[in-house]
Amino acid sequence: MKCHYCDQEAAYAAEKDGIKVGLCERHFRQRVEELADSEELAALREQIDIDRTE
Repeated sequence: MKCHYCDQEAAYAAEKDGIKVGLCERHFRQRVEELADSEELAALREQIDIDRTE
């Protein structure tokens, strides 16, 4: 399987609803960094922290 963003061999793959997408190491790291800085992840972290205190 090839990376979704380039022609490199995929190191990671995810599947949802029968659709499989691969990412090479470089693009996987880029996406993780982008997600780590995202507001969505920050909101999820807040929700998890709230759930842990209950």
